[in-house]
Amino acid sequence: MRIDMHAHYVPPKAIEAIERDATSYGIHLEEAANGAQCACFNYGLKIRPFPKPLLDLEQRWQVMDTMQVDRQILSGWADMFGYGMPAEEGARWCRLFNETLGEVAQQHGDRLSALATAPLQDAQLAARELEYGVKQCGAVGGVIAANVDEVSLGETDLDAFWAAAVALEVPIFVHPAQPQMPPRTGKYGMLQVVQFTYDTTASVGSLIFSGVLDRFPTLNLILSHGGGYYPYQAYRFDRVYRNMAAEEAPSQAPSAYVRRFYYDTILYDAQPLGYLKSLVGSDRMLLGTDYPFPVVENDPVGLLETVGFSAEELAQVCGGQAQTLFKL
Repeated sequence: MRIDMHAHYVPPKAIEAIERDATSYGIHLEEAANGAQCACFNYGLKIRPFPKPLLDLEQRWQVMDTMQVDRQILSGWADMFGYGMPAEEGARWCRLFNETLGEVAQQHGDRLSALATAPLQDAQLAARELEYGVKQCGAVGGVIAANVDEVSLGETDLDAFWAAAVALEVPIFVHPAQPQMPPRTGKYGMLQVVQFTYDTTASVGSLIFSGVLDRFPTLNLILSHGGGYYPYQAYRFDRVYRNMAAEEAPSQAPSAYVRRFYYDTILYDAQPLGYLKSLVGSDRMLLGTDYPFPVVENDPVGLLETVGFSAEELAQVCGGQAQTLFKL
């Protein structure tokens, strides 16, 4: 089975619920210039309009067939995670999203699985919603942003959430999020090229240096976009590590943690994929596409066939590892 573990979907039922009861969820909808809808959060965030394929299942089946993908593991849209919401309101929003996404995945269980979202602005509530998503909605893991309202994951007290992931034995997919355009990234697609990969990298560094990986040695984390810069700059992290006081340092050099993570394959070319394989091993790599956004990898299987994997390695990267990790 070929599994795309990095694909996005927003359930129309979640949007319909917002239209009926914006007050309960702290979100309302506005119409954009192109006629599409966009979500506006009461705390001041207005996100980009919904791309039509993000809400469309019929087109998705056709695209999956063209990509030679049998199953997608669905994440929501990181712009919509709502970490700036009051905690209880954010928990209600995550509950709605997990229930509606889980319903879609269960209706199409032969082709879809879902990842649960969680309100990381409150670690206890995040743990509760992750457990609810897994046990009640059928989620096979969790998905979180690489920052919590501009704070890196390791700088936020999320131990209750990490502990829940370990207890549930589910992986957590770390995805960059930058709903508001930072300076210098507004043109030429630099948001996706530079800012997203930076966001992942900064949080990986914080997870290592803050000791999260040492405190939770069996925590399984999956990094977007080939891990951002981290695998390729791991030894630059080591240089900083060697200058740290012993009491502030993690138990190992940062480069020693490269195999603590899993990595999606959204690197677009055989050369960086080959380097990632040489650094972390093919057994830490998972097929991903980023569908349906403009940076989507349209031929994921064809690309992986050019990397130099053995037949066994290719089968594992294309789906075997995901089946094991997500217990499919």
